[in-house]
Amino acid sequence: MVRSWYELPEYVQLRRVNGLRLSPDGTRLVAPVSSSAPDGRSFRNALWEIDAAPESEGGRAPRRLTRSAEGESSAGFLPDGSVLFGAGRPDPDAEPEDKPEPALWVLPADGGEARRVATRPGGISAFTVARDAGTVAFTANAHPDSADAEAEREVRKERREAGVTAILHESLPIRSWDHDLGPQYPRFFAAAPPEDEDSGLGEHRDLTPDAGKHLIGASGDLTPDGSVLVTSWRVPTGGGSVRTQLVRVDTSTGEHSTLISSETHDYASPVVSPDGRQVLCMRAFDGDADGEPRLVSLCVVDLGTGRERVLAAESELWPRDLAWAPDSAAVFFVADQNGRRPLFRVDLGSGDLTRLTGDHGAYSALNPSPDGRHVFALRDAWDAPPAPVRVDAASEDAEPVHLRTPGSELSMPGTLTEVETTADDGTTLRSWLVLPEEASSDSPAPLLLWVHGGPYMSFNGWTWRWNPWLMAARGWAVLLPDPALSTGYGQQMLRRAWGQWGPRVHDDVMAVTDAAEAREDIDPRYTAMMGGSFGGYMANWIAGHTDRFSAIVSHASLWHLDAFVGTTDHPPVWEREFGTPSTRPERYELNSPHLSADRIRTPMLVIHGDKDYRVPIGEGLRLWRDLVLHEVEAKFLYFPDENHWILSPGNARVWYETIFAFFDHHVFGKEWTRPEHL
Repeated sequence: MVRSWYELPEYVQLRRVNGLRLSPDGTRLVAPVSSSAPDGRSFRNALWEIDAAPESEGGRAPRRLTRSAEGESSAGFLPDGSVLFGAGRPDPDAEPEDKPEPALWVLPADGGEARRVATRPGGISAFTVARDAGTVAFTANAHPDSADAEAEREVRKERREAGVTAILHESLPIRSWDHDLGPQYPRFFAAAPPEDEDSGLGEHRDLTPDAGKHLIGASGDLTPDGSVLVTSWRVPTGGGSVRTQLVRVDTSTGEHSTLISSETHDYASPVVSPDGRQVLCMRAFDGDADGEPRLVSLCVVDLGTGRERVLAAESELWPRDLAWAPDSAAVFFVADQNGRRPLFRVDLGSGDLTRLTGDHGAYSALNPSPDGRHVFALRDAWDAPPAPVRVDAASEDAEPVHLRTPGSELSMPGTLTEVETTADDGTTLRSWLVLPEEASSDSPAPLLLWVHGGPYMSFNGWTWRWNPWLMAARGWAVLLPDPALSTGYGQQMLRRAWGQWGPRVHDDVMAVTDAAEAREDIDPRYTAMMGGSFGGYMANWIAGHTDRFSAIVSHASLWHLDAFVGTTDHPPVWEREFGTPSTRPERYELNSPHLSADRIRTPMLVIHGDKDYRVPIGEGLRLWRDLVLHEVEAKFLYFPDENHWILSPGNARVWYETIFAFFDHHVFGKEWTRPEHL
């Protein structure tokens, strides 16, 4: 019997497109595409080539470019059209290595075998290429006292032979998401492109030997001639807080100077214009506990003078995925808007803002064509996984032209619609509603409320980790609301719940749940709720403030807020909204779900990964213990080697299977069945 893609064994095998890069001549694209490894224990990337023309214009089928057991990471192009990419595969022409580190490889434009062109002790991570000169700037970790690659190898060897894994920290941060920081930290290196088909990159020039923690999480871009690197740069401001500024670095001398800095704003994600004169970036205000909420704006900085210009400020759109038009006269970006993530263009001369896409898609990975006519991008939506498209760069509300994809083209087991209602303060609230095929007034579906993470995000696009269609295929209607704190609805949507997460968001999601339950194709007798991260926080809050749901799933959730803020990997951003427990105790008392533990009656499934540093495992352990103490019917699904997300195929299957079984038991009264392998 052939099973459908939404059966779990097939679901974890689907190919997933994770990025997109356009060649210098605009004729082909390269995308990292992940799929389950042969042993089924992990996902691995391979690079695929995609024709820039659709099938109707003679576009060829995608073809796989790389094959290795280790997989490949991000890709880019050198000026001659050869593909530069990262991989941890062994080099057949080098001495045997115990464990190959991530290195840079080149695949010739006309095909042939890939060859390794750059390596560093500890591996190479991100890179960027100068459009005209082909200069490559890349990041690699190094210990503070390592003057060169040989010294770095020696210090790593000495620590390994001494059996030392300890890290002495003298400042924040010390962790990020799922990995420890230090004792080595990122530096930027620059190198000339290969001189011929047999050579590697030129000499690696260490541009930031004294970077320390300044380049943690940094991104950079080169001017077209390769003479200047522009990068974000962290600056400590006291109390563990930092500000992020932009720095320009001379790639021949390593001399660097501040391009733009502010006491109130952070600058990140720099993209240098094709004419080499300006830098496009994101300008962020992280909010004030006693004032305005956070805001992200689009900003252009003159590379010579450092003068800034904020674009489309009146729109209150939060930009991401920034790109320049080839003539440097306009910029492109995407932003959440009303449950979508459209593609926008801003003309620098007039300042005019144009929404280029009018559908319900969510766009990313922007690649303007060299002739200025199109923007190539990935498009996804709640009813379509990410796939490459071509968009007209000038037309308003243009229809995307779909290219042939190396990903999975899927038919949904149901329909997608929208639900709107009005909050008690008059605010319009909208949600996506995924309905199973059989849902009707004669056969109403049980309702599952999902609350998104963030909390500063929007439920507007496909997700592989939390996919509602797997629930719809089992008969559930899935409600995906954008309550207070959601992006894409203007700053007032954030002001409504700034510093008061629990009460305001709770009332909003209850209002949209009421609206969904009033539909004839929804059966209000059978309801459940789930959420992860901030959505998990809301799961905990909802459990302590209503018993309307038959079962609740809380994944990677915040529980005891004053304990959480001292252990999360990202305390400064949190404290800008909430203050600290000692300075603003009333906010913690207002918002902490643990204070309502004695009121929880709903059966709960708690899920947490031990490697979660954003919401540390202590939150899940304390929640589980409190539920047991109050004799709540609960289970704890624990992943010793997963982080904030459940990433391996096997664990992802168990995650879904446990949720299915938990809901079957507590919502529909079926006998509890322990999932296989547990």
